[in-house]
Amino acid sequence: MSDSWRERALAALSAERIARHPTPLRRYPLPLDWPVSLYVKDETTQPTGSLKHPFARDLIADAIEAGKVGATTRLIEASSGNMAVASAYFALLLGLPFTAVVPHTTGAAKLARIEKYGGTPHRVDPPLAVYERAAELASETGGHYLDHLGTIADSVDARLADRDHGLAPAILAGLPEGTPPEWIVVGVGSGACSRAVGGYLRRHGYPTKVAVVDPEHSAYFPGWATGCADYATGMPTRIEGIGRPRMEPAFDPAVVDLVIPVPDAASVAAMRHLAATAGLRAGPSTGAAFWGSCHLLHRMRQYGTRGSVVMVAADAADAYTGTYYDDAWTMAKGWDLATPAAALSRFPRTGAWPDQG
Repeated sequence: MSDSWRERALAALSAERIARHPTPLRRYPLPLDWPVSLYVKDETTQPTGSLKHPFARDLIADAIEAGKVGATTRLIEASSGNMAVASAYFALLLGLPFTAVVPHTTGAAKLARIEKYGGTPHRVDPPLAVYERAAELASETGGHYLDHLGTIADSVDARLADRDHGLAPAILAGLPEGTPPEWIVVGVGSGACSRAVGGYLRRHGYPTKVAVVDPEHSAYFPGWATGCADYATGMPTRIEGIGRPRMEPAFDPAVVDLVIPVPDAASVAAMRHLAATAGLRAGPSTGAAFWGSCHLLHRMRQYGTRGSVVMVAADAADAYTGTYYDDAWTMAKGWDLATPAAALSRFPRTGAWPDQG
């Protein structure tokens, strides 16, 4: 591999990071007399529309530094979602070919997001074969399989000592009160975000706690609650972006203080409520984070705890206009959105919140 290309590529990735303004930290409108506040860290404003953007950049930088990627190496990832889109963006920036190995059922809207940045979708069947096929493609083409589910933990851990790099320090620097929040709420898919945020807070001695929201059929809540590191449900989740049928390697339960199970209908209702009340059109995983944040705010008020909650808005609504924002599509799923929607509407008026059981 040419040292000059390596240096140019790493410099380009570093320049891209430095050039980015911090994503907004917006205060959500709650009653002024409440002793608690809610902030939304809006990662939907990342160039590729999701919090996966910086994770993909770091993962590719690590592969270049390790000598696994050169000037003509094809980058390959097994993903049809935000990680694929972000990886395609950085491959285009570096002039590298990119292939996203996706399930054969992947819709046109998702494929278009990958192709927008010059990526090539490669369909496979059955859906779970994407990982094996991505590894095969890398071997057949001399490419590099990014394998974010298997490698992102090391990438995150390598940067935890950097006080200026990552989501957690950006949140802490942006709070107007000048004091750390009581809670930071994130979704969990690969486990990278909770690992990065929780790991940073622990390493640097902040008292802030980390809450993870988890959809139905996901392994994270039961695995965390039982202490079973290899817990698996074997069932796909219906909330895109979060939840997995198994505990992924990057998920670190030691840096997570609470996992909040969120009903699927509540995630969707909360996503729509957030758009209506704050003008933030985000995806369903952000709805789950909003629902979980309301639960924590209610609990703080119950126990007389003052302070703030920060929730992370994970991705923009662009990929979901024909699904989670479409009434006919959600009705076909059998979701009752009216009940959680009523709870969300009632919360700022009365402070009442559904019993979590």
